[in-house]
Amino acid sequence: MTTPQSANTNKMAAFLQWRKFVFFDKDTVKDPDDNGKNFLLPKGISASDSGRGHIVLGDMEGKIWLLMRSLQLMSFQAYKLRVTHLYQLKQHSILVSVGQDEHGINPVVKVWNLDKRDSGNPLCTRIFPAIPGNKPTEVSCLSVHENLNFMAIGFTDGSVVLTKGDITRDRHSKTLTLHEGASPVTGLAFRQVAKVTHLFVATLEKVYCYTLSIKEYPKVELDTHGCALRCSSLADPSQDSQFIVAGEECVYLYQPDERGPCFAFDGHKLLAHWHRGYLFLLIRDVKSPNKTCFSSGESSPSDKQLLTIYDLDNKFIAYSASFDDVIDVVAEWGSFYILTRDGKMFVLQEKDTQTKLEMLFKKNLFVMAINLAKSQHLDSDGVSDIFRQYGDHLYLKGDHDGAIQQYIRTIGKLEPSYVIRKFLDAQRIHNLTAYLQALHRQSLANADHTTLLLNCYTKLKDSSKLEEFIKSSENEVHFDVEIAIKVLRQAGYHSHAVFLAEKHMHHEWYLKIQLEDLKNYQEGLRYIGRLPFEQAESNMKRYGKTLMHHVPEGTTLLLKGLCTNYQPSGDAAEKDSLDRSVVNKANSEEFIPIFANNPRELKAFLEHMIEVDPRSPQGVYDTLLELRLQDWAHEQDPERKKVLQGEAVLLLRSDNTVFDKALVLCQMHNFKEGILYLYEKGKLYQQIMHYHMQNEEYGKVVEACKSYGDQECCLWEQALGYFARKEEDCKTYISEVLHHIDQNNLMPPLLVVQTLAHNSTATLSVIKDYLINKLLRENQQIEDDERKIRQYRDETAHLRSEIQELKTSAKIFQKTKCNMCNSPLDLPSVHFLCCHSFHQHCFESYAESEAECPTCTPENRKVMDMLRAQDQKRDLHDHFNRQLRSSNDGFSVVADYFGRGVFNKLTLVTDPPGSKSVGNLEVNLQRDLLIHTKRNS
Repeated sequence: MTTPQSANTNKMAAFLQWRKFVFFDKDTVKDPDDNGKNFLLPKGISASDSGRGHIVLGDMEGKIWLLMRSLQLMSFQAYKLRVTHLYQLKQHSILVSVGQDEHGINPVVKVWNLDKRDSGNPLCTRIFPAIPGNKPTEVSCLSVHENLNFMAIGFTDGSVVLTKGDITRDRHSKTLTLHEGASPVTGLAFRQVAKVTHLFVATLEKVYCYTLSIKEYPKVELDTHGCALRCSSLADPSQDSQFIVAGEECVYLYQPDERGPCFAFDGHKLLAHWHRGYLFLLIRDVKSPNKTCFSSGESSPSDKQLLTIYDLDNKFIAYSASFDDVIDVVAEWGSFYILTRDGKMFVLQEKDTQTKLEMLFKKNLFVMAINLAKSQHLDSDGVSDIFRQYGDHLYLKGDHDGAIQQYIRTIGKLEPSYVIRKFLDAQRIHNLTAYLQALHRQSLANADHTTLLLNCYTKLKDSSKLEEFIKSSENEVHFDVEIAIKVLRQAGYHSHAVFLAEKHMHHEWYLKIQLEDLKNYQEGLRYIGRLPFEQAESNMKRYGKTLMHHVPEGTTLLLKGLCTNYQPSGDAAEKDSLDRSVVNKANSEEFIPIFANNPRELKAFLEHMIEVDPRSPQGVYDTLLELRLQDWAHEQDPERKKVLQGEAVLLLRSDNTVFDKALVLCQMHNFKEGILYLYEKGKLYQQIMHYHMQNEEYGKVVEACKSYGDQECCLWEQALGYFARKEEDCKTYISEVLHHIDQNNLMPPLLVVQTLAHNSTATLSVIKDYLINKLLRENQQIEDDERKIRQYRDETAHLRSEIQELKTSAKIFQKTKCNMCNSPLDLPSVHFLCCHSFHQHCFESYAESEAECPTCTPENRKVMDMLRAQDQKRDLHDHFNRQLRSSNDGFSVVADYFGRGVFNKLTLVTDPPGSKSVGNLEVNLQRDLLIHTKRNS
């Protein structure tokens, strides 16, 4: 059983465990106008408060004093007798006072608006008596809500009067007795959280809480312990706006519905305030005589009092000092002011956060420094630096586990290399692992950190941690997966690396490990079959040869699908089912090198491709042709060889192969049918004949000349030369060739004789008939030419006589009809020397020139064009000769002129014999001259 004395001892021990610091600088306030002497407060101070930039004082003579920051005092007479209570609102320039205007027990409440003036003094907006009903009782405490809608007055008889409404006006407020009791009221405080308003009431014996936002004002009795006057206060939101009650043995904190924590601060409490996160307690010095009275604030002049400032969050004493007869402690202008009965005023100025932290660092109180930094809202960089110093301290002490925990809290601010260098020792590898894990959890690790962490796992052989690290869910991945795979693979953890690669869809790494390290070719092939089209295509190009070597059938099957209409297998198939309309088809020609050592599978693959897609690339057909020709060349069975020959020819006739490649393949394998087909397809008729010549197929040579001689006349000449070089008896073939040459006049006789002169078996009898026929035709040609010569001479003589007649005799025009309209001529008419006559209107309508006969103009124009062409050609010939002689490259000059059509044959078109009409003599002469020139050339 615990006795009260032992309980007090335990609480005091708890209090003594709180460290004391001097976080405030104490100074006496000096009078700026009196050469540095101490500033003196007005005498007889009976009440005080602060806010809105000034300290408010009330004295025993009824005056209210306003102390400005410049230490100037302003006063006005508020009451006739004395001021007992003051309450300065923090958010409004409203001051509420309680005092006496007459003798006896009759306290009066006055509300002052400090921003408005009445005869130089603050405006008093409301005056009303404080006592409830007609019972004379003294006011013990006062509290006003910051929204100006509530004011509570506590009395010594245990009653509390609540004024609801606008406290600054009589008309808009009403007063009621909220609480009644036998114990004097010692403290009041309003608590506002959201829209809920509470009123805490403290008496000497109990603590209550009223809920004012509910119409019935429900009451909760929080405790059976009370406190003395001025020994209660309301904390700020940092302490959840709890009601603080300073009892004799402990300080209690209250929520509206229950009692909260308590602190064992022993001693007779004279004053309790809460300012800016600190609890101010004024305790009578233990050396002073003990007093117990209701008005504990009234101390004798010899009282020594201990002012202690507590930081409840961080559990330390921020300041403690003794003072003589303290009236009050107020907070204003960023400092705390202590008012004493002898008129002095002391100021406590809080040290800055950095100074306080340095004081803690000197004592190695890093935990307290961290808590202080957080409560002071130090920035994250500052807090991180404290963690770093704390970690350094623990590291030097040898507490590596504790140090690493502090370093972990610096992640994001402190450079990781600072920590890593400290723990690279093999004995500290578990600490380094913990730090690196935290670094990855915060997604701040780089590739080097991942590598280092995985190496730590492998060095520790901690497979469970390694699996936990790599098998985290997708949204918890905090590392570079590719780096992790590389490290695991290098360390020999292939199964872990494969898991990681498959989970995070690093397909290349998965296949690289399966195929190169684990040699699991079947699994690799299955995995590729599940990939999307683009990735399956690229990986088959990369690993196709390896897979074909070890799994030929499965690889061929996959390639067939990949090059037709690829659909991934497994789970991916469901995902791609929506894209069935999109045909994914790889280029089959690109995969042919994969089958380098597997011709049987290659042939099956290519035959499948041309069957499924007849428009496959030409390379597919070329390769398949090569395979079929190889099979044909090596086949010994005649029946099978015939079938293979048909397949090869059929492939050639499909016209899908590349001509040059197919021809080379057929020549390489001596595939006669293919060679001849391709020669014919390419119109290489000379090659066909040469092929037969090489094989000494004389009949085929003649047949080739018959078949293709019309396209290329030189075939007959080449055939004659071929047979002429043969020493065998080829008279039959030579006679047949000569017959075709003679019929078509393909070679001069002299050239034929020279060609056959090299053949010892070809006698004169072979060409006898050819020469006789040739000579007969030559004689006939000579006779025809002589007859034409005689004809042309007669015509020339006739033309000359006509010319002479035109020059010497008059020309009689006897035409009676117009040559244009064939109507009888009438005047005016037009006559030409060519004996053509026209009506004048017909001539004007059809003539292109007044000097030319419309009927003879077309014929004359033809002749003139021929003459001009001859002149141009003669000039061109001279230019060509000059350019040919001066050029270094005569062949290029000839090629250039040849390309321009200079050497094209000129065709002369004349009227057929017997159709010549009488016309213009000059034109006829020019035509005969042109014909004569053509014949001579």
